Formats: sequence, structure tokens, C-alpha cells
Amino acid sequence: MTTGAIEHNRPKSPFFTIEARDPHLKARAGIINTEHGLIHTPMFMPVGTRASVKAVAPDDLKAIGAEIVLANTYHLMLRPGVEIISKMGGLHSFMSWPGPIITDSGGYQIFSLSKMRKLTDEGVIFQSAYDGSKHILTPQRAVELQEDFGVDILMCLDECTSYPADRNDTQKSLMLTLDWAKRCRQSWPGPNHYPSSSALFGIVQGGFYPDLRKQAAIAINDLDFPGQAIGGLALGEPMEARLEAIEVSRSYLDDKKPLYLMGLGTPLDLMEGILRGADLFDCVMPTRNARNGQLFTRHGRVNVLNARYKTDPNPPDENCQCYTCQNFSLAYLRHLHQNREPLYLRLATIHNLRYYLDLVKGARNSLIKGAFMCYYNEFISQQEAGQ
Repeated sequence: MTTGAIEHNRPKSPFFTIEARDPHLKARAGIINTEHGLIHTPMFMPVGTRASVKAVAPDDLKAIGAEIVLANTYHLMLRPGVEIISKMGGLHSFMSWPGPIITDSGGYQIFSLSKMRKLTDEGVIFQSAYDGSKHILTPQRAVELQEDFGVDILMCLDECTSYPADRNDTQKSLMLTLDWAKRCRQSWPGPNHYPSSSALFGIVQGGFYPDLRKQAAIAINDLDFPGQAIGGLALGEPMEARLEAIEVSRSYLDDKKPLYLMGLGTPLDLMEGILRGADLFDCVMPTRNARNGQLFTRHGRVNVLNARYKTDPNPPDENCQCYTCQNFSLAYLRHLHQNREPLYLRLATIHNLRYYLDLVKGARNSLIKGAFMCYYNEFISQQEAGQ
């Protein structure tokens, strides 16, 4: 079995190198240097919440070009627990993924499991979604857990508000998030303290109030994290409000550090994020939509259960080089989905993740060639033609 275990050799500095910039935009191509490998940005990170990207194996991920995967601290804290993961040699060894891993701190579960948690100044008390047991997660504990998992990129514990949320609630939430960010920063041992070779990212919140976003971005920037993230998006807000929140936040962050745009989303979200200077993205959409019968292509989305594909001999996307498109027809994929064959899950997930990874790889290549806006405009034209 491939464990992916690697000796603790310090990654060569710098942590983040910018290779190319668009001369008129914030878009850029770069490299994040971690102990478990390089991440060529912009990069999409497949979501492996419970130490597994649903329906695909690590070999599948490597074959489609994934360089980093995301796991979730909350779920791994509950099952199998940090003790088991540590005994198994850390998360890389446990899940047989040799490349970089990033972990969410559990902050999203504060939002999504609001009926099963209680917030305090010290942290959050969760009632387990599995067995009802109670667990306390503080900023310090969130950092400690992620360090014990042995991952490459850690996230601060944070809280995001729903949409819409009034100003008082948003401001109160922001103050809590900033206090937690300070405590996470103080708890993180830093990359120069063995055995840590991790990088901690601070998260900008502030809802959809530009002045609160500005306040959050300045505070996070001043804490001097190795990387920075923008959270609290894709909660049902209109695109205009989302883009404004990104632009305001980005304006007050150090653009020499990698920027992670959390939880977005659609292919258009990725392209708009890249245009505004984001480097890392994650979302369950490509894997979840695959399971529900929806495939992403250059010309828009395909619903494999549509009757028109019953005898369609073509692949989902004739220009896609993924294993699925190179070997199987839409008619066959429709047949598998209709009959709930497990093979469908793997084939559809491989295709959707490959589409996302090819999309950001294309953006990266266009930035290096100095042709990003041509790439962006072509993407927009193809999406509009497919609607």
C-alpha cells in the first residue's frame, strides 16, 4: 500500500511564488510550496470531507491532475478521531494520498449545524451528528487537531453569518472570528518548529457589508498569516454582492500571499475568482452534481437522465481527455445512472473533477502566456452558447 509518508524535510522557501500576472487585472499564476509537493495555482481542490473524495480513489485523483485535496476537521475529529489518524501515521498515510492536504477548521459546521451547537467566547460546543455526544472545539484545539493530522495547510476557526443577516449580528460574528483568528495565530507553532511544516490561513468574514469586510481584511492581514482566505460566500446572495465582497476583501490583503476563495462553486465562480486574484478553490459541486446526474462540459451542464441521451453515442464532452469521455457514451452513462450502478458514480465524478481541474489549468496556462482575458472571454461565450 502506498502510504505517502515523507520525511520531515523543510519545504524550500518561499512558501508562495508568483510566476505570472495579468497586466490589467489581479489574476495571477503561482506555486505554493509544501512538504508534500507543489501546488500550481490557480488550483481547484477536490473535497474529501471524511478523508475520501466520494466515489474515486487517490489514483483517480492523480490521473486527472489533482494536486491537493480538502478534508474536514469537524468530521475527522468525530470519526475516526485524531488518535486513530495519528496512530496510522497521519492523514496522508491514513488515506493513502501523498500530495498536499488542506483541512477546514470546522467553521462551516458552526454555520451548517447551527441547531446542534452552542457558541461561547471560548469556542463552540457541538452535539455530534453521529451519536449525540458533546465535543468542544476552541480556536486552539482546531489548530492542534489539524497539526496532529499532519496536513499542509490549516484554517483558522471562524464563524460566518447567513444571508441575509443584519448588521449587528454580522458585526458580532466578525468580532468573534477576529478574536479566534488571534488565538489560532498564537497557537500555531509555525513552519520552523518541528514537527510542524504547515501553513495557517486566516479567514476574512464580514458578511456583505463592505466596511466590515474592509475591517476584517485589514485585521487578518495584520496578523501576518502565511496565507489568506475569503469566507462567508455562496450563501444565496446575488452575484453582484458576492463579487463586491471579494473585491473589497482582496483590496486590503497582501497580494504576495496565496488567496483561498472558500466554498465557490460554479465554473463561473472560479473564473470570476481567478480574475480577482484568487489562487485556491474548493466546492462539493462537481462531486455532488455528478452523483445527481449532472455533468459539466465546455458547453454547459448535461443532465444524463434526459431522454435525448438514451441512444447518444457521444461522450459528455468530445474534447475532454478524461477516462470517462475517452471510453464511454452518454447512452451508457444514462443506463448506469438509471439502474443505480456504482460504476456511474466513479465515471461521472472523474469527468466533473477533470472538467474543473482542466478549467483552472487552462486559466493558469493562459496567464503564463499573457492571454487570460482571451481565455476568460472564450469561456463566457461557450457557456452562453450552451444555455
